[in-house]
Amino acid sequence: MIMRQKIVAGNWKMNNTIEEGKKLTSEIVNMVKDEVSGNVQVILAPPYLNLLTTVGLLQGAKNISVSAQNCNENPSGAFTGEVSIPMLKAIGVNYVIIGHSERREYFNETNDQLAHKVDAALNGGITPIFCCGETLSTREAGNHFDYVCNQLTESLFHLNNEDFSKIVIAYEPIWAIGTGVTASSAQAQEMHKKLREHLASKYGQEIADATSILYGGSCKPDNAKELFACADVDGGLIGGASLKSRDFVDIAKSF
Repeated sequence: MIMRQKIVAGNWKMNNTIEEGKKLTSEIVNMVKDEVSGNVQVILAPPYLNLLTTVGLLQGAKNISVSAQNCNENPSGAFTGEVSIPMLKAIGVNYVIIGHSERREYFNETNDQLAHKVDAALNGGITPIFCCGETLSTREAGNHFDYVCNQLTESLFHLNNEDFSKIVIAYEPIWAIGTGVTASSAQAQEMHKKLREHLASKYGQEIADATSILYGGSCKPDNAKELFACADVDGGLIGGASLKSRDFVDIAKSF
C-alpha cells in the first residue's frame, strides 16, 4: 500500500504584517517541534512581503516548509505587481498555491492560464498546490463532479507522469470557504474519491494513489480529525484557522 504524504498547509491570505507574521511563525515552529508527528508536512503560505522573513525563521525546522500564495506564469518581464517562480525559488520557497478559488473569482484566472502557472512552477523546481472546487449553484445543479474533474483535465492533464507525480491537489468547495459551512466528511470523501478515480483514468492507479489530495473548506480543530480520517483525504489547506497558532497546530495533530 502506498503511503501518501500527510500535509497541513496554512494559507494566511492577505493577513499579517511582517512583525505579526514573525510572531505567528515562531509560535507554530515551537509547537510543531513539540507536538506534531514527523510524518506530517506543515506548510506556511504567508503574503509575499512575509516570505523572506518566514523562510529565515524556518531554517533548521523539520517538517515545515514555505509556500507562496500565487505566481506569474512568466519567468520575468513587464508585468507590474507580479512575482515570478525564479524570484520565489531564489529566496527558498518550496511550494506555490495555484488556482485558489479567490484567484479564479476576483482575478479571472482561467484553467488555461493555470496550466501555464503549473508548468512554470514545475520547471522552476517549486511544488504546485493546485486548487479546484465548485460553487454552491454548481453543486445544487448536480454538476459538481464533472465541473471539478474538468478543472483537473484542463490545467493538469497535459503533464507527463513524472511531472504530475510532483503535484499536490487541494479540493476547496467554494460554498464552504469563509462561510462557516463545512462539507460533511461524507461529502469530502465522495469528492476526493472521485478526483482520485479521475486521476487514475489518466495516470494509472499507482500515481493516483500516491497523490496527496487536501481538503480546503472551513477545516477547524473540531472537525479536522473526522475529515482526515476519510480514506482519500490527506490533510488540509487551512484558511482562517491558520492565523491562530493553537488552532493550526491542533489541526496538524489531527491525523
